[in-house]
Amino acid sequence: MNPAAEFDIIVYGASGFTGRLVAEYLSQRYGNGGEVKWAMAGRSADKLAAVRDEIGAPADTPLVVADASDSASLDAMVRRAKAVLTTVGPYQLYGNELVAACAAAGTDYLDLSGEPAWMRWMIDAHEATAKKSGARILFSCGFDSIPFELGVFFLQEEAKRRFGAAVPQVKGRVRAMQGSFSGGTAASLKATMAAAAKDPGVLDLLRNPFSLTPGAEGPKQPNLTRPAVDPDLDRWVAPFVMAPINTKNVHRSNFLLNHAYGRDFVYDEMMIAGAGERGEAVAKAITEGGASMGGEGGPKPGEGPDKAEREAGFYDVLFLGLAADGGQIRVGVKGDRDPGYGSTSKIIAEAAICLVKEAADVPGGIWVPGAALGAKLIDRLQKNAGLTFEVEA
Repeated sequence: MNPAAEFDIIVYGASGFTGRLVAEYLSQRYGNGGEVKWAMAGRSADKLAAVRDEIGAPADTPLVVADASDSASLDAMVRRAKAVLTTVGPYQLYGNELVAACAAAGTDYLDLSGEPAWMRWMIDAHEATAKKSGARILFSCGFDSIPFELGVFFLQEEAKRRFGAAVPQVKGRVRAMQGSFSGGTAASLKATMAAAAKDPGVLDLLRNPFSLTPGAEGPKQPNLTRPAVDPDLDRWVAPFVMAPINTKNVHRSNFLLNHAYGRDFVYDEMMIAGAGERGEAVAKAITEGGASMGGEGGPKPGEGPDKAEREAGFYDVLFLGLAADGGQIRVGVKGDRDPGYGSTSKIIAEAAICLVKEAADVPGGIWVPGAALGAKLIDRLQKNAGLTFEVEA
C-alpha cells in the first residue's frame, strides 16, 4: 500500500457499466472524504463528469484521466492511490501495464478477473516485485470468486471449531441464482479462448486445477463436466460455468494460507438441478445449454441489466464439508443482488476498503481476497453488501 497517497481508492473504469455501479455504491454509502476518500478514473474527463452527476456523487468527487494504452498516465494515477480498483477488462487485453505499475509503485490493486491463464502470467511476472514494494495485488474480487473462496474459508473455520481440524473435501453447490453474468465476463472468456487458439500452453493452465499454485500440486480433483447424481445430496447436479476459475482460486487460497485446508484438499463446484427424472432433465438442459455466459443475446461489455433487474437478482450457494470420519458441515452463502453486477459492484468496493483500512498486516504479493482478508471481509460483506454466511448443519 502507498501510505502517503492522496486517495484511499481510485475506481479505474468508472465510466463503464460496472465501474459506474462501484462509484455509485461508494457515493451512496460512504460519500467522499469521510471514512473513504476516493476518485473516479477513466479515459475521458467529460464522461467521468457526466457519470459523477448521473449517479449523484458529490460535485467535488475527484476525476483522474488515465488510459490503459498510456503507461505514463497509469504511473501517475497509481502514485495518487493507496489502492486502484479496476473494472477495465478483459484484463489480459487491458490489465498488464496497470498490474506492473501498481507492483512497482507499492500501490494495492483489485480487479474482477476470471482469467486464470493471465493471472498466472501476472504471478510469474510481478509477484517478486510486489513483495518487495509492498503492493497487495488481489485478483477475482467479484462474484468470481469471493462468495466461493470465503464460503470455503467460513466452512473450514467452523470445521476447526467442530472437529479440531479442517475437512479434506468441500463441495460447492449452487442451489439457486437469478441474474446474468456480466458482459465483461463473456468478453474475458472470448479473449481467453482466442489466446488458447494461439498458445496451447493456455489450455494447459486452464485444465490444471493447480495452475495458480506454482510449485505446489495436489491430489486429483473431480472432473464433473457432465450431469451426475451427487450421493451426498441425492440430487442431480450439472456443471457450473464459473467453476473453472473459482476452484483454482480456492486452491490458491489454501496455498497462500500455508495449506490450512491440507495438502490433499479436494474441492469442486456444480449446480443443483433437482431430484428424480425432472432433476435429470434439468441437469442435462443446463449442460447442453452451457449455462449461458452472455453470448449473442447477452450483455456486451459496457452494458447490463437495469436497476430493477439487478435488485430482483440473487444467489444461494451451499458448501458441504466432508470429514474423513464421515462427519459433515453445511454452510450457506447468499447474495441479495444479481451476481454479475449488483452484488459484484458491492463486493469489490468493500474488498478495497477492507484492504486499505483493515489489512495493514498483509504483506506485499499477489493474493486472492479471501486468503488476504478472511473474516474481516466476511464481516464487511455481511454488514454492508447484502451477503450472508450461515452454518446450516
